[in-house]
Amino acid sequence: MANQYQVVVYGASGYTGKLTAWKLAERGIPFIAAGRNAERLQAEMATIPELAGHDYKCVSVQHDVASLTKLFQGKKVVLNIVGPFMQLGKPVVQAALDTGCHYFDTTGETDWMLYLKQEYAEAFRRKELALCPANSYMWTEGAMAAELALATPGIDSLDILYCGDSQVSVASTMSFLRMCTKPMYYLKEGKLEQWPWATAYDVAVPGIHRVLKALPWGGAGEPVWYEGDKRVRNCSVLFTSGNQDLITNITGLLQQFEKNHRHLDAAAQEEVTNEIGKQVTQVEPPRETPEVHRSLISCQGRGNTQSISVILRGSCAYSQTGVFAAEAAKRVLNNELKAVGFGSSAVILGARQLLAAQMDEGYLSYEIKQQ
Repeated sequence: MANQYQVVVYGASGYTGKLTAWKLAERGIPFIAAGRNAERLQAEMATIPELAGHDYKCVSVQHDVASLTKLFQGKKVVLNIVGPFMQLGKPVVQAALDTGCHYFDTTGETDWMLYLKQEYAEAFRRKELALCPANSYMWTEGAMAAELALATPGIDSLDILYCGDSQVSVASTMSFLRMCTKPMYYLKEGKLEQWPWATAYDVAVPGIHRVLKALPWGGAGEPVWYEGDKRVRNCSVLFTSGNQDLITNITGLLQQFEKNHRHLDAAAQEEVTNEIGKQVTQVEPPRETPEVHRSLISCQGRGNTQSISVILRGSCAYSQTGVFAAEAAKRVLNNELKAVGFGSSAVILGARQLLAAQMDEGYLSYEIKQQ
């Protein structure tokens, strides 16, 4: 494989993979678009106008450690976009470790993050490699807001809320449904505690007068990032949407899962959530529209006598995920990582650096208020 290809986008033909390819092209970064079907890869890459004249190569590869190890050999960074990750991610991580590649993915699955933390964190740290799941809108932006809040001395408790009106890809639907049926955690006094199953909560969203219903949405990545972090005692995360029908429908699906499928073994549960996901989202959506697909992340930080509010306002959550992936590749290639081992990209790449990258592309703004 030509030496100029130091970046592998695994799962490039999918919705988020194509957005990642677009953002890599904007930065002039050559890459390998990898997946199981080279013809499909070539056809999907041809639909991305920003790739015209850009240096990339489509490569087919089998989804096993040996094949992926051969592909990753000599590369520097793997951007894994093949989910659900708990079902499909293990060979990719192992191959990245074996070949000395930094690993970033776009998961939202808390059990996958906990698995990587337990099974691979120390091995990646010893090799001075980044192990960064959820390098995506969820759960990087909450971590970015949290890091901004934690810059205030004394802040030790984080109450984070995502509010989004994004469309959902096919893979993301299967991923979030499975993660919402697994144990979901918040951090209380430094320990992970489980949210109740299939339960919605009332939330107040900055800028919206109505009280909305919200879900733990898998428990989120931020409690996983901050477990063991001496700065943080408490951290909880909820997700809501201006489309309350969406939250109502998902709550209903989760309640039906508890009634009809909780008794099944783990493999059968995975099959159920995959099938439900395929029924909910059957085709990939078009690119997002900023005027329609908007987002807000609110982080309310508290200490003994201090409090702070950090709000990120943005649009196009999937395109932002493409930016996070491309920024990860850029910073690896430029030797600009701020940390290695297991961690959020807000720590590994830098919260303010990522914020600046999103602002440069017009996807994000922020405000910080001491209270």
